Amino acid sequence: MPTSEPIELHRLLRSPGYLGLLLLSALIGVPISLVAFGFVSLEHAVQDWVWGQLPRAVGYPIAPWWWPLPALAVAGVLVALVVVRLPGRGGHVPVHGLGGGPTPPRELPGVVLAALASLSLGAVLGPEAPLMAIGSGLAMLTVRSARRGDAPRAVAVLSTAGSAAAISTIFGSPLIAVVLLIEAVGLGGPQLFAVILPSLVASGVGAVVFTGFGKWTGLGIGALSLPTVPPNQGLGLGDFLWAIPLAVVIACGVVAAMALGRRLDDWTRSHTARRTIGCAVAVGACAAGYALATGRSPAEAALSGQATLAALAAHPDSWPVPALLMLLLFKGLGWGISLGSLRGGPAFPALLLGAALGVACSGLPGFGAASGIAVGMAAGGAAALRLPVAAVVLAAVLMGEDAANQMPLMIIATVVAFAAAELLHGPWMGPASSEEQRDAPQG
Repeated sequence: MPTSEPIELHRLLRSPGYLGLLLLSALIGVPISLVAFGFVSLEHAVQDWVWGQLPRAVGYPIAPWWWPLPALAVAGVLVALVVVRLPGRGGHVPVHGLGGGPTPPRELPGVVLAALASLSLGAVLGPEAPLMAIGSGLAMLTVRSARRGDAPRAVAVLSTAGSAAAISTIFGSPLIAVVLLIEAVGLGGPQLFAVILPSLVASGVGAVVFTGFGKWTGLGIGALSLPTVPPNQGLGLGDFLWAIPLAVVIACGVVAAMALGRRLDDWTRSHTARRTIGCAVAVGACAAGYALATGRSPAEAALSGQATLAALAAHPDSWPVPALLMLLLFKGLGWGISLGSLRGGPAFPALLLGAALGVACSGLPGFGAASGIAVGMAAGGAAALRLPVAAVVLAAVLMGEDAANQMPLMIIATVVAFAAAELLHGPWMGPASSEEQRDAPQG
């Protein structure tokens, strides 16, 4: 019945209730964006103090090799306390993706505290999942305060719009937030428009608030961006021939890290406090091992990786291949441990690890650094997020002016990595856990 969908969409757009929902989405985008801005600014301020100012204050030009051990131990203690004592266990476990259903407001304090402790003190995770949870929870709180809690559809739609508003700028573009939610929600037809239009409104408002408030205060939020990328020498046959096996290798590495995270998630369900602390210290040991092996800053192997990704893209020639391989080993292992035990999002480290492998392979015949970064980010994002269109859009936004030239390569890498990851997820990961089943989008 192809003609029924336009009719339903017309009715939807003319509905006074839905127009009110669009207006409410725009309104909630402002306070949610301000709260998200405050969260990310605080997280970056604490991170800068722990990994930059404090080492210099005690006489080190950069954090020494052993610095991650006490930092991650403190993170483990704080996350363990939140998981054991506060409602919601500190929020969504990152190995299960970006999160699923709406976040109850009563769980927000635990989400914020666990994410701040994890992200600021060195967990190899990004801020995207906590931001989505914060936006969702605040939107639900708004719905309840407006006495709309008896409208399940309003709750679901505004929860998704709140998530879009909160993450609209951390990925560098509100478009990425909306495309990501299109795939994550898994809807089609009028249902898709019912959810996406409020999300577009809220994410657009969120981007304006993030940008304007940042300029007014002078505070930075550290949005994922690549100010400089290697010059593109033009795509050749070698770029495409190398992109396919490279995407497969990246998918295998991502799925292996997630399989480790799944097992650690199950392992930390009992004796939660001490096992969470043990996992956090293990993440610190990975960062310390990287610093000992390379003589470089342990912060490169800790944290989300967004600063390291920008540095890698700006100066790929300054990274020896052995250092890149050590980064893949130690940060990849730290990422897998963080996925199953700490709190944050899975996307940012996957982009860095994919790009690092791409740069390490850029010396292959017919394969350049720009192509390596484009392939690595697209493949890493597709395998980690399991949202191929969002992965292509994210990689394209990050590549900036070179995106049009690299787009065919990024699409091929995304499709290959996504297909390889999906084929591997069953044998390596086993059946979905109870949390994954609970968080799975309901279409």
